Parts: sequence; C-alpha cells; structure tokens
Amino acid sequence: MTISYASSLKSTRMQDVINAIDANAAPAVIEFGTTNMAGILVTMTLAKPSFTESGGTITMSGAPRSALAGGAGIAASARIRDGGGNIIVSGLSVGLSGADINLNNTNITVGQNVILSSLSLIHSV
Repeated sequence: MTISYASSLKSTRMQDVINAIDANAAPAVIEFGTTNMAGILVTMTLAKPSFTESGGTITMSGAPRSALAGGAGIAASARIRDGGGNIIVSGLSVGLSGADINLNNTNITVGQNVILSSLSLIHSV
C-alpha cells in the first residue's frame, strides 16, 4: 500500500522545507558533487527567498542560477545547505535527463560556468 498525504499537508510540509533553507541571514547554496557527494564540484548561491511553493511543489526562485566550478569530475549528486551550512535537502540525483536535477553537461571541469536553468522538488504522494 502506498502512503499518500492530503494536498494541504504537502503544501505545509514543503513550505517548512523552504523556511528551513532560508532560515539564516546568509543565502542558501546548492552543492553539486560526484557520487554520494564524495567531492564537491560546484557551489551555487541561491536567491533569497530560495523557492516558492505551490501544490506540494517547490520551485527555485531567481532562475537561472550559475557558478564557476571549483572541482573537476562527473556531477552525480546534489544537496542544499542553508546559509549556516546545515544540510537541509540531500540525496538529489544529477544527470542529463530523468534525474532530480538535469544539467546539459555533467562532465564538470575546473572554472566551467555551470548553469541551473530551473529546479522543482515535488512532495511524495
């Protein structure tokens, strides 16, 4: 049996995620890394507020966002840290298609400008 949540509860929970991401005075960041975040390739600063919520889906504000890569490797994972450095969302997959975050190129080189065109995170059922 699949667990499902009332729509209003999905919205409330996802707004709590946004509140946690934006809790600090400093803006939050999204980090792109190799498999299981073994190496950080890019740290991208998010807008403040970082996301908006609608119907259990949070969508990144201020898109597109970009940052220069500080590392080299294949981007496979991502996580979101609040402005204080606390991990708020982790376990995000990165790929060319069908991942939580899709980039046009996952083979990252030092100094490469990495662009995140959009990002939406959807509450589970």
